Amino acid sequence: MTSTNDIRRSFLDYFGNADHVQVPSAPLVPYNDPTLMFVNAGMVPFKNAFTGLETPPAPRAASSQKCVRAGGKHNDLDNVGYTARHHTFFEMLGNFSFGDYFKEQAIEHAWTLLTREWGLPADRLTATVFHTDDEAFDLWRKISGLPEDRIIRIDTNDNFWSMGDTGPCGPCSEIFYDHGEHIFGGPPGSPDEDGDRFVEIWNLVFMQYDQQSDGTRHDLPKPSIDTGMGLERIAAVMQGVHDNYDTDTFKALIAASEQLTGVAAEGDRQASHRVIADHLRSVSFLMADGVLPSNEGRGYVLRRIMRRAMRHAHLLGVGQPLMHRLVPSLVSEMGQAYPELGRGQALIEEVLEREETQFRKTLDKGLKLLDEATSNMSEGGELDGETAFKLYDTYGFPYDLTEDALRARGIGVDRAGFDAAMARQKAAARAAWKGSGEAASGEVWFDIAEREGATEFTGYASTTGEGTVVAIVKDGGEVQSAKAGEEVVILTNQTPFYGESGGQTGDTGTISTPDGLSAEVSDTSKPLGRLHAHHARIVSGEVSVGDNVQLEVDAERRTAIRANHSATHLLHAALRNRLGNHVTQKGSLVAEDRLRFDFSHPKGLSDEDIAAIEEEVNAEIRANEPVATRLMSPDDAVEAGALALFGEKYGDEVRVLSMGRIGESGRSYSVELCGGTHVKATGDIGIFRIVSESAVSSGVRRIEALTGEAARQWLVKREEALKSAASAIRATPEEVPTRISALLDERKRLEKELAEAKKALALGGGGQTPDATEDEEVGGVKFSGQVIDGLSPKELRPLLDEAKQRLGSGVAAIVALNEGKASIGAAVTDDLTDRISAVDLVRAGVEALGGKGGGGRPDMAQGGGPDGSKGSAAIEAVKATLAG
Repeated sequence: MTSTNDIRRSFLDYFGNADHVQVPSAPLVPYNDPTLMFVNAGMVPFKNAFTGLETPPAPRAASSQKCVRAGGKHNDLDNVGYTARHHTFFEMLGNFSFGDYFKEQAIEHAWTLLTREWGLPADRLTATVFHTDDEAFDLWRKISGLPEDRIIRIDTNDNFWSMGDTGPCGPCSEIFYDHGEHIFGGPPGSPDEDGDRFVEIWNLVFMQYDQQSDGTRHDLPKPSIDTGMGLERIAAVMQGVHDNYDTDTFKALIAASEQLTGVAAEGDRQASHRVIADHLRSVSFLMADGVLPSNEGRGYVLRRIMRRAMRHAHLLGVGQPLMHRLVPSLVSEMGQAYPELGRGQALIEEVLEREETQFRKTLDKGLKLLDEATSNMSEGGELDGETAFKLYDTYGFPYDLTEDALRARGIGVDRAGFDAAMARQKAAARAAWKGSGEAASGEVWFDIAEREGATEFTGYASTTGEGTVVAIVKDGGEVQSAKAGEEVVILTNQTPFYGESGGQTGDTGTISTPDGLSAEVSDTSKPLGRLHAHHARIVSGEVSVGDNVQLEVDAERRTAIRANHSATHLLHAALRNRLGNHVTQKGSLVAEDRLRFDFSHPKGLSDEDIAAIEEEVNAEIRANEPVATRLMSPDDAVEAGALALFGEKYGDEVRVLSMGRIGESGRSYSVELCGGTHVKATGDIGIFRIVSESAVSSGVRRIEALTGEAARQWLVKREEALKSAASAIRATPEEVPTRISALLDERKRLEKELAEAKKALALGGGGQTPDATEDEEVGGVKFSGQVIDGLSPKELRPLLDEAKQRLGSGVAAIVALNEGKASIGAAVTDDLTDRISAVDLVRAGVEALGGKGGGGRPDMAQGGGPDGSKGSAAIEAVKATLAG
């Protein structure tokens, strides 16, 4: 028997020997077609090569492409398990010519491989051609020798392929295999063509026209070939079975399912085992390619496939989670051809186990409520839409599971009633939002979200991507297009741009198209928490709703933001370790040039605290441990020790970020709930430096810090300042602290000597300075008055005390001049205070200095004024008051 792995290898080897480059399978998430949820055909990765937007990998190529069909018009989900050939995941073998060979060689390759290399009997094969394609008809007759009645002309679009309403297109030629008279069905084009006897195994597409918008077609300058052969179908043919689920890969997976469940794949149970086997492949490959379960977009489809398989495991009576235990069997069967399965095995198993554990709780509760609601119903009945919506909205029981669970009993569900209940809930949500005080213009976001659903964020894995423009907003309202010079908000169905939330600033970058659109994105916001809104200025060209655009985030800026965001997680852990578990985040700002982190703590941090925290964070950075991401329910995450971050809104599922070394507790250094973007390993942060610590409010402190290049530049500037200071004081940088300490000591000594000199000058009496007066008699008492430049106000009191002692009995007044301002002090000996008040004397002097007031005691008073040039006048004013 030829195994599926052998067939895949044989196909690629055959075309490799025919000068075709063997191209690895592209990921299931299409990088070049935002209109597709998943790659659903072998030609999808080459779409831009066929349209001329990209250079093909070679003139000829061959591949075995992973495909998923579980949404949109190619949705096989409900049929899987109940038919012989429907799958959610399948492999498409294909050979491609990009303007190299055309119909003759394509038909010759197909016939040679099938009949000569693989030995299929020619009398079991039938070909079809488009009814007007005489060239293909004649080539089939010439190359294969098939009789004319087995080269069937088909006049429907089944045999004419197009990429879209416009663009490359052309006729097809399909190859069918006859499984034998014992199976019902007729050849293609016959009344019984829908039977299972004749099965299409290969489709050859002859791209030879360019479809115009007016309906006309022009010949392509370089006609091309695109073929697709389902590996599962050809494996069934070559292994002598009619049913794809009887091929070796599926038999191995079903056998593993039988062993783990203890239930044979027979009778009514056969479909459940088939569903489990098929869905195991799709969900595992999707997760290996980076898709994780969520409530929106691709993640929702993944979760829906998971839950359908888990529902069938429940039908088999399995009491414990099953799906994750089947992953090793899948890796054994397909891991050699697709090594990404082995690399992702641990993550796949973990997610499947968690999802199934959570789903079983929902399933048990939902089925119980469903049984109660339908206990009086019989076959042909219908569950009302309100009850179905209550199961969904209140208990998390999906509509499709309600429908699936009741189908076996012949009971339907009122879908119109369900949709009406959903609409009422949305209307209530809108009314509640408008009543919350939000700006009325923001209602446009509700309209977009209801119509288009949430934006799918693809930026965890990449900073580039493609998207389809679903809305353009200008001045608070929707518009259909925007031209150069306009500032608008552009929304796409998916985007790598992170919308500002959780303290992380929104991404910037560009939006463009090959035909000339160029828009600069200055910010990305997140209206309603579900939409990613690109705030952009159209630089050139025009953008319209429906356009497919290239989105490119400023990668350098994002890298800096990631480093700062991850650093806040390490800082949070270090603060708790140093200060205590009372520390919790109270806010943050994560920008490209800095980070700000607010936290609860009753007092300022000491220098020792800051140094210890810095040292601890940098130690984790140097350890360069990988940053791990897991999806968990909020309750499970908190139970596992994760910290919830301030300002984040958490739904049914959260991202849990673990970073740093594993501690004695068995947990990573930091484990937090966070939806932001982060580094791949802590070493990517570079370095961490705290630049300030301050108070925000009572009990809340703030740290501002830098990482990476910003921290390095800050340190460089500090070093330059140190070198400049060292040069100024004629010292090396290492000598600066000692040298500055010596200079400060020298300054203190000189200041002391200067004060002593001023004191001696003041005590020297009259004639010592131009502004001094000799002791004289004024109003019958001895008086001493002086004006001293460079004297500080605090030095007045000791000088006045000295003057009083020298006078014995009398009055002293001194004016101190300093930086253009003046202070005046007056002293009266104790024997004179009963008739002379120092306060009155000072107030007279202050007034002369242009000031007001002055105060003290009768024996000593002091005041000041703004006009230092009036020092002598102030002394004269004191004398005049003393003279009475």
